[in-house]
Amino acid sequence: MDPIRKTRLSEQAVEAIETMIAQGNYVPGDRFLSENELGKELQVSRSSVREAVRILEVRGRVSVLHGKGIFVAEPPEGNSFAEWIRDNRASIFDHFEVRMIIEPKAAWYSASKADQDSLKAMEKACQLFEENAGKEDMAALVKADGDFHRLIARSTNNRTLYFLMKTMTRSLSEGWITSLHIPGRIKKTIREHGAILDAIRDRDPERAEGEMMRHLSNALSDIRDSMTR
Repeated sequence: MDPIRKTRLSEQAVEAIETMIAQGNYVPGDRFLSENELGKELQVSRSSVREAVRILEVRGRVSVLHGKGIFVAEPPEGNSFAEWIRDNRASIFDHFEVRMIIEPKAAWYSASKADQDSLKAMEKACQLFEENAGKEDMAALVKADGDFHRLIARSTNNRTLYFLMKTMTRSLSEGWITSLHIPGRIKKTIREHGAILDAIRDRDPERAEGEMMRHLSNALSDIRDSMTR
């Protein structure tokens, strides 16, 4: 297989892995390539592979068994996304619980400390998210969403906070992937990101903190609602 070009890596990895499954004579239950093997095959970073695999797991195309590997999943019947959320509800709730502890204060400090370069970077992440909203390019949306939150943390000039958010966005992307698969959440995220950015741009720490908490609470509420459908 030709190496994936260095742009739009994760979304290309999703397409490439789906092609490999379709053309590789795999049947449900077969063990697939590991993240390391996929990275070498596609010539992309492990983080890009991990994000692509998580997207495919949410879609019901693969199953990831910790300590055992990646397996080709049974063809999805019914709402595979809802089933995936129910099966992973504990880790999803843990993800948002930690974010609601960390990110509102990150937004508060960002409104106090962000310089013009940081603001431009956050604006670009919001723009990229909106541009990809109409393309159904889930990997690009997940990346732009994670970048926006990571850049807020970076703008605080707190290295520990930035490291935590960088780790979450690059290694624990399930929360972003889960919420963005819910119908209507992408449009809501555009509005909510805009409100957070406006508060940071206006140097209003309390408003930035409140808008971030509202954004995370709304996303978690939508996830909870999707479990009952």
